[in-house]
Amino acid sequence: MVTIAIRVRPGASRTAVGGSYPGPYGPALVVAVGARPVEGQANEAALRALADAIKVRPSALRLKAGATSRDKLVELDDAPAGLQERLAALLETTR
Repeated sequence: MVTIAIRVRPGASRTAVGGSYPGPYGPALVVAVGARPVEGQANEAALRALADAIKVRPSALRLKAGATSRDKLVELDDAPAGLQERLAALLETTR
C-alpha cells in the first residue's frame, strides 16, 4: 500500500497536477481542480485528476484523511511499476 499526500486547490481555472506544497503530512503533490469544495465535489475531482496523472483507475484510490481539508492523504493498494518516479517528477513540476 502506498500513501500519497496531496494539497487540493479547488476552484482553479483548469485541472492540473504538479508542484509541491509543504503540508502537514510532508511534501504534498498539488492538485488543482475546477470543482468547488461543496458536498465532496472537489475531493472526487482531485482523486480523478490524481488517478489520471499517475495512470491508475480512480477506483484504485481512496481518501484516508482530510475529507474537509485542503491537505489530504490518499491510499493506493496496488502501486503500478514506476509510480515513485512519476510522483517524483510531478512533485518537481512547477505550475
